[in-house]
Amino acid sequence: MIPGRARPLGMYPHYKRAGDLIFVSGTSSRRADDTFVGAEPDGSGGIVFDIREQTRAVINNIAAILDAAGSSLSDLVELSTYLVDMDDFDGYNEAYGEFFDESGPARTTVAVHQLPEPHIIIEIRATAYRPANG
Repeated sequence: MIPGRARPLGMYPHYKRAGDLIFVSGTSSRRADDTFVGAEPDGSGGIVFDIREQTRAVINNIAAILDAAGSSLSDLVELSTYLVDMDDFDGYNEAYGEFFDESGPARTTVAVHQLPEPHIIIEIRATAYRPANG
């Protein structure tokens, strides 16, 4: 476990290194205190979701995990994104573009019925290449 990061919701690590590859487990916008960026109460018992804020938080969480592994976002080679609602694709894409351009990692985006927590509307898993001895 990485100190100061949200604990995984199951028995798995934040990341796993296999030689020069770093596999980052599915990551959400969850903070260490179990609250969520981009999922704020609306004052009447509902939740207001912001896909742009959640996307930024997910990518920043991945950056922190990669940093703990001795890597960075620039080492990413592949991302798989899971969206609960494909109507969020444009907002996700906009926020994603703040971090990456056409030279960034290969990417797949799929819609899913739901994610493990109702406050999560996006989850991303990632693979980075960073030589273990360099």
